[in-house]
Amino acid sequence: MEYIGIFCSASNTIDQAYFDAASQLGEWMGREHKTLVYGGSNLGLMECIAKAVKDNGGHVIGVIPTKLEKNGRESLIPDEVIHTQNLNDRKDIITAKSDVLIALPGGIGTLDEVFHVMSAATLGYHNKKVVFYNIEGFYNDLLDILDKLIREKFARTKIFSHYEIANTQDELIRLLENI
Repeated sequence: MEYIGIFCSASNTIDQAYFDAASQLGEWMGREHKTLVYGGSNLGLMECIAKAVKDNGGHVIGVIPTKLEKNGRESLIPDEVIHTQNLNDRKDIITAKSDVLIALPGGIGTLDEVFHVMSAATLGYHNKKVVFYNIEGFYNDLLDILDKLIREKFARTKIFSHYEIANTQDELIRLLENI
């Protein structure tokens, strides 16, 4: 597992605990010489984790849609930049280039990315997992909804095989070492 896709917030106004966790994960990725594959933005947790990976010896691939690039939101940190026409292309490229995908806390874009990956996996397009990095219990409510989908037969129990949950960085690293 060399290439780690990250989905996360582009907000600069979220709680510092999320930035601290993203930075610590990026530091580990860099020290372990992992490659970050992410949305390529210079905002929020995206810029934070890219900087931590790069500063600690890792490789960074940014995948950025032209609209964000035109709006001056392209990070200067990546070693490699892949330009896309839209968000769908971006999701597909991040998924294709990554061995595993981690969802740090994020907004509607992060949820879109997570569900894009999981629904494609349920249809057999790939067998990659999403790991919810449940910092400060951020994903608790969403995980309850996923459980409800199973209980009420809106989803098959196999969706559980398409995601994992890590509540701490130690749990996350153990998961990544065993995927």
